[in-house]
Amino acid sequence: MNPPRSLRLTLLTSLAVIAPLVPFVPLGQATASPSTVLTVTNPGFEQGATGWTFTSGTGVATNAPHNGSKLAYLDEGTAKKVSQTMTATGNGVVDLSAWVTTGGAGATFVAKVNGTVVGSLTLAGRSAYTRYTIPRVAVQNGDAVEISIVGGAGVSYVNVDDIEATTSVVPAVEITNPGFEQGATGWTFTSGTGVATNLPHGGSKLAYLDQTSAKKVTQTVTATGAGTFDFSTWAATGGTGGKFLVRVNGTVAGSVDLPSRSSYSRHTVSRVTVKNGDQVQVGFEGGTSWVNVDDLSVSPSAPVDPVVSSSDPKIVAMFDWAKRKANSFVQLPGAIGPINVDEGHLSGTGTAPYGPSYWAGYANRSGYYTRDMAHQVGGASVLGLNAENKAMLRTHAASATAEHKYYPVWAFNFDNQNYLATDYSSANFFVREVPATFEVVEKANAAYRWSGDSAYINDPVLWDYYKHATKEFIELHDGRKPNGVAEGEGTHIFAGAASYKEDGDLHVIEAGDGIAAQYQAFRAMSDLAASKGDTTLSNTYRQKADDLKAYFNNTWAGSGNGADMIRAYTKEGAPVTGWGKEMSWIMLQKEITSPGARSDAYLDYVDTESQGSGRSRNIEAYTYLPDTFFTYDRNDTAWKWMQYVYDQRDVQHVNSSQGPNGDYPEVSYTLVSQTVEGLMGVQPNAPANALTTLSRLPSGMGWLQVQDIKVGGNTFTLRHDGATSSKLTNSSGSASYTWEARFAGTRSSITVNGVAQPVQTKTVNGKTYTYATVTVAPGQTATATVS
Repeated sequence: MNPPRSLRLTLLTSLAVIAPLVPFVPLGQATASPSTVLTVTNPGFEQGATGWTFTSGTGVATNAPHNGSKLAYLDEGTAKKVSQTMTATGNGVVDLSAWVTTGGAGATFVAKVNGTVVGSLTLAGRSAYTRYTIPRVAVQNGDAVEISIVGGAGVSYVNVDDIEATTSVVPAVEITNPGFEQGATGWTFTSGTGVATNLPHGGSKLAYLDQTSAKKVTQTVTATGAGTFDFSTWAATGGTGGKFLVRVNGTVAGSVDLPSRSSYSRHTVSRVTVKNGDQVQVGFEGGTSWVNVDDLSVSPSAPVDPVVSSSDPKIVAMFDWAKRKANSFVQLPGAIGPINVDEGHLSGTGTAPYGPSYWAGYANRSGYYTRDMAHQVGGASVLGLNAENKAMLRTHAASATAEHKYYPVWAFNFDNQNYLATDYSSANFFVREVPATFEVVEKANAAYRWSGDSAYINDPVLWDYYKHATKEFIELHDGRKPNGVAEGEGTHIFAGAASYKEDGDLHVIEAGDGIAAQYQAFRAMSDLAASKGDTTLSNTYRQKADDLKAYFNNTWAGSGNGADMIRAYTKEGAPVTGWGKEMSWIMLQKEITSPGARSDAYLDYVDTESQGSGRSRNIEAYTYLPDTFFTYDRNDTAWKWMQYVYDQRDVQHVNSSQGPNGDYPEVSYTLVSQTVEGLMGVQPNAPANALTTLSRLPSGMGWLQVQDIKVGGNTFTLRHDGATSSKLTNSSGSASYTWEARFAGTRSSITVNGVAQPVQTKTVNGKTYTYATVTVAPGQTATATVS
């Protein structure tokens, strides 16, 4: 082992350290569903003791169940036990889960088959319900399967509810021991390599390779299904020359040269295609100095793989990096991974099967956050991650209960069920911020426009959320300054903050980003209602949006310009002006500021302050700036900030556990969306088989093309030549689409495929556009040109 490793590496934490490697699953394989071979009787104890066996000191109670009206409890003591024995009615593999809350650590959740223990979990001490899962229990017809909760010494109580047996999603290929926590198990090591304990990426162990390319660490597995996958690892090195490789049947399918970087960063081999029976090898080769590796994971490759070409090589490189990086953060449904991992709890509180999801937040935590997820929906849509978007949005929506005062829970684990513990203590004490409530509505509408999935208007969980967020939530949080604007508590984020700006402004009760997000939620609700066929409701919310915007500009924001514009109000009702970071730029991004001289001056102010002494320290803050400036067709400024974010990708994030800036997921996802929705100006409307485009190419970028933009069931290629010519090809899919080809300004002429069209103009957000409306059938190409 090379001594400099212990001197030069920084301890970073990560989900993957204690997780099994996210395994292969054939594309399209379903997630877990209720088991057909094993059924739990009375799983929620709503029928009292029916089906269950209780020892002394246990029973059924009605205090604080997870769901319904009852739960089972165990008093303190190792002899306390609640159990049920079931008979398997067929052959299969099942996951056994229970929701548990405990007064101390040490109780156990146990599964036995025919009297033999096949799985056991030690339950963490946690007052909030946590879902524990014993995965992949194999049963045969007639087997006696016992599940039990057993008390522990010093555990003052155990409450258990909602026991489930679900069909496992069994991986087609699974790599053993991805974080090296079981030492050498599953891996082959050459001389000069091994497993060490000095400063791993997370957990307690890592693999190391001493100097020279002859050093190798490998593992080979057999694929039992087909698919295309991305392989990722965390690595730190003392020099160049190290490699991360994936081979299929002995042939290199992809490799990454590991850079010289003494702190950990994430590296990915993208889009490796495998077939049933293929021999898949993941491996590492040494370089000019030591190499440390840890925490492999596998993601299903994104369903859509857009390709950018341009006269500007930087946007080509930027987009290629961003799409590959973004995809590496996707979780694989059915993978068994830890929950409640954070920098203070490296082992989390248990494991659970993951659902459709992607990382949206710090990479050293095992979940996704409302704010990050909302900002990543666009990029995820471009990559075709529609299942992930819907699952995550629905998960947040389902958590916005009356008990939570219609706030969505701030952060979830990748199982789409457990609240992320570091941000949730109880129904009265969890992180929540006003803008997020409204952004879930806005982004659900955006995801609907990309995917065309009718669940966004027909799923009662989502629809109820939209209604509560835009009505009851506002009514419940409009007490200190009664004006129809949702308020925060004005104290701290665990009580409900008015703004996304958490540093120094938690005392405000109304904030610019909150009211702006509310405005966009009203607009989204109007659009969703229209798609649902409810014209009256649609008109009502359009009027609400118009009224709120008028109130903001005429009263709420005052009459000052730049630094003198009001961007918040305190608990005492005093206006707050000056630089507000999120409070400032999100007001512009969400178009609540009326177009004109005042908004123009505020855009200048935001651009200046974002480069000044009060600038943000976090790279994720800057990911909003391109969106803001594209909204006002300030293309050069938007492109400037895109380049800034991209150029900072290798700089260490201010949170050292996070790794470099480029490993913060929001960076890559927003660069993807800012290319397609920003530079290319794509506005999808899949439910109507329509899309709108607008060239926002900056000065010096002669042309830009994106191939494979998927809107609904069709895929398109779009090219802009400067600001005067756009070409759209309906590349695949069965539907004809209506294309609105927009061009900035009032133009004297417009042609489609060389044929002159009547000049039409419209004004959107204070800007005038010339446009043509074209029907583009499958396989056809149309070119619109203005002069």
